[in-house]
Amino acid sequence: MYVVQVRRVYDAPSPADGARVLVDRVWPRGLRKEAARLDEWAKDVAPSAQLRTWYRHDPAKFGEFRRRYRAELEMPGPRAAVDRLRALAADGPVTLLTATREPGISQAAVLAELLAEQNSRPPAQA
Repeated sequence: MYVVQVRRVYDAPSPADGARVLVDRVWPRGLRKEAARLDEWAKDVAPSAQLRTWYRHDPAKFGEFRRRYRAELEMPGPRAAVDRLRALAADGPVTLLTATREPGISQAAVLAELLAEQNSRPPAQA
């Protein structure tokens, strides 16, 4: 079973984090790369600039953001990035990192939800 958590990239790393993956398209302001202690920066899984600009982390828009973002994740580039996250999660805990002030209504939360759903599906029969 996948262990995927969501945290702010500005929070101190924890031994329980496992693989630390930044899922924002732009680098977090004021954060030195060494301080982030990332294993990966998955820019390709981040929402498009257009979707990000429309959303602006407005809690009232989160449901629609989730729907639109999940549709974007079906595109070939983002789908490959999600597959990479799935592979990381299969190897051990993964922490999806974002710079947003409210990680619970971020793309990281949507990705964690997606990975959890995909993990709970029974394997396809051959």
